Amino acid sequence: MHQPNFPRRQSGFTLIEIAIVLVIIGLLLGGILKGQELITQGRIRNVGNDFQSMTAAINLYQDRYRALPGDDPGAAARWTAAGSATTSGNGDGTIGAGTAGTPAYNSTTDSDESRLFWQHLRLAGLVGGATTSGAVGTANPPNAASGVTGVQNGAFGLNGIVVCSNNLPAKIAQAIDTQFDDGIATTGTVRATTGTTATTTVPTANYIDDGSNFYVVCKAP
Repeated sequence: MHQPNFPRRQSGFTLIEIAIVLVIIGLLLGGILKGQELITQGRIRNVGNDFQSMTAAINLYQDRYRALPGDDPGAAARWTAAGSATTSGNGDGTIGAGTAGTPAYNSTTDSDESRLFWQHLRLAGLVGGATTSGAVGTANPPNAASGVTGVQNGAFGLNGIVVCSNNLPAKIAQAIDTQFDDGIATTGTVRATTGTTATTTVPTANYIDDGSNFYVVCKAP
C-alpha cells in the first residue's frame, strides 16, 4: 500500500528562539559589565576615603598631642601601659626613616617613622588595628586595590608629609587625582607614577589606561 509522503519537520532553533537567547546573553553581559563598573566605583570611593581619613587623622593627632604621628617624641612615655613597647619618633617635624635610610611610605622596617606613624595613630584610637609594637602594630593598612596606604616625607616634587597609595589601576588612580586635584599625574597636589616607589622626582608621564599600568598615587594633605 502506498504511504503518503509527509514533509519532514526541520530541527533547530526558530528565529524567535534565537532572538530570545541573544537578548538573554545581552542582559547577562550588561549585568557583568555593570557589576564590574560598580566594583571599580566602590574601590575609587574607598581609596578616596583613605586619603581623606588620613588627612583628618593627622590633623586630629597634631591638635591633641602637638606632634606628628610617627615623629612624636613623647609617644613612648605617653603609652607606657599600652601592653607592649612603644617607640617614639625623633621630633624633628618630618617623617624620617630612623636608621634604615631613605624614608618610604611602604617601608618594612618597624623602626622607621613611616611605620611608627601607624602605631601612634592606633594607640591614639584614630585608626583601627592592633597597637602592639613590631610588624603587627606598625603595619600599613591595605587599600581597596590590594595595595597599601602609607606616609612619607616628600614625594614627586611635593614637600612635607604626603599620603601614598599603591597598586592602583590607571582608571582608579586618575579618578582619585580628578577627585582631589586636576586629574593629571605630573602636576598639582596629587601626583603619580607607575610602580611602587615614591621618589622625589616629579613624574613626567600622565596616566595610561592600557590594563597593565598600576600606579602609586601620593597626595599632600
